[in-house]
Amino acid sequence: MRYRVHRIDVNKTNMQEKLEEFLNRLKGEVVSVVPNVRPTFQFMGATAKVDYILIIEKKIDL
Repeated sequence: MRYRVHRIDVNKTNMQEKLEEFLNRLKGEVVSVVPNVRPTFQFMGATAKVDYILIIEKKIDL
């Protein structure tokens, strides 16, 4: 089995569209989707931000 890790840079306004477009183009099987969540501090208090998403794909052996 071979695996490949893809990185998609996203922000809160385009995350769903980018992920959907990428997943529809994959030829292999998705093993996992891992968001990179970073804590941030704003006026209202602590919150979190997603900078990028890692997608682990299992390649199809032909």
